[in-house]
Order: sequence, then C-alpha cells, then structure tokens
Amino acid sequence: QLQLAESGGGLVQPGGTLRLSCKVTGGSWDYNAMGWFRQAPGKQREGVSCITSDGQSSRSAPSVRGRATVSRDSAENTVDLTINKVIPEDTAVYFCAMGRVCTTLGYIHQTTDWGNGTLVTVSS
Repeated sequence: QLQLAESGGGLVQPGGTLRLSCKVTGGSWDYNAMGWFRQAPGKQREGVSCITSDGQSSRSAPSVRGRATVSRDSAENTVDLTINKVIPEDTAVYFCAMGRVCTTLGYIHQTTDWGNGTLVTVSS
C-alpha cells in the first residue's frame, strides 16, 4: 500500500528556513507529479509547490514564489520542500501529495494520495 510520510515540521523563527521531507513507500511514484499543500488555521487548503514526474520542472504558488524550492530524489523516494525567509503567514499544516499534473500555479491537479501532514509554526 502506497504511503506518504512527512517529516521536518516544528517551530521556525521568522526570517529562517523551513525544510520538509516526504518519504514515499509501498508503491511506484515514477510517473506521478509530487507536491506540497498547506492549510492554515481557519483557511482552505492551498497548493504550495509541485514538481513534474521527471523532476525537470517545478512550480510554486505566488505566496511562496521566489522563496520556495521543491525537489525529488528517485533513489531515496523523497520529495523535499524548502522555504526561505519564512513569515508568520507560512504557519500551517503541510501535506505531501501525489497526483497527475503539476500545474503552473504550484498545486497538484487530480491528487491520488496524501500524507497525514506536519505542523509548521513560524514564530519568535
């Protein structure tokens, strides 16, 4: 059974760097786009960043564009997200996701699998 497991959440100071990792186990992911969503308290879930199945192209939402980097490692079966210069508005539960398409707005279209999420709090 395919499983996605996030790690790396916790407290990050404003201006610091957020680093998350997603481990994929139990199935093939080679032909799927991968990405990250987040859900802040009281808000809808939104796409953050995604990467194509071949790893050649990545996109990010306007809210993190220029600050976020997403990468995938086929040997380790991991997808990593890094956000620099974090702000309090980056506070959210971050979810790893697998799906069909990495869109130009940085979200996965037609998601098929989700992780359970990891909480990131940006605060001093």
